[in-house]
Amino acid sequence: MSHLLRIALPDVPGSLGAVASALGEAGVNIEAIEIVEHRADGVAIDDFFIRLSPGVMPDAAVSSVMRFDDVEVLWVSRYPTAGNLYLDLEAVELIAQQPVIAHEVLTEILPRTFRGDWAMVAARDGEQVRSVCATPGAPEISDECGAWFPLETADRLAAPRSWGSTLLGAAPLGSPERIIVFGRHGGPEILSSELARLAHLATLAASIERPAPRR
Repeated sequence: MSHLLRIALPDVPGSLGAVASALGEAGVNIEAIEIVEHRADGVAIDDFFIRLSPGVMPDAAVSSVMRFDDVEVLWVSRYPTAGNLYLDLEAVELIAQQPVIAHEVLTEILPRTFRGDWAMVAARDGEQVRSVCATPGAPEISDECGAWFPLETADRLAAPRSWGSTLLGAAPLGSPERIIVFGRHGGPEILSSELARLAHLATLAASIERPAPRR
């Protein structure tokens, strides 16, 4: 079973190697590592995509790195496979290949790009908020979603009460009245660096997208 570990560690030479070695000694196979954020306080946030050896439990992986005083595990959860990850440049390439449905392509790849559970494009027409497109598992739009608009810049949004402890990240998609949203159930926290990446992808998708040719 593959898992995602989001780890905060000192942004200094040797720290990443020490964490990787500790995981290996605990019977953890590292499938991929992605740097999520470099913080001004000298801390790096990295995502480790790991596969546990038979008989090894997730808490053993956590314990192996928590023995370092300056390392913190921010999140651990099951994750299908690191092979499904889309880097931002790959996401842009996929969007550019299908400009007529750029918003749909971005919606489809967003959960894998940002470790989310679902994504949707939502729009407000007058007083009505509707879902333009969504991935499987996306919740139903409610009246509370009207508070999301207008959205001028990428930001964290408040989820409707019926959605439970869902964390939302969103960015305008060509208009403050048309936005792309991804959701995570429970965590990890949506970082500012992730919002910046989301804004960049949404801007590119909106600029690439063009109407279907008339027949």
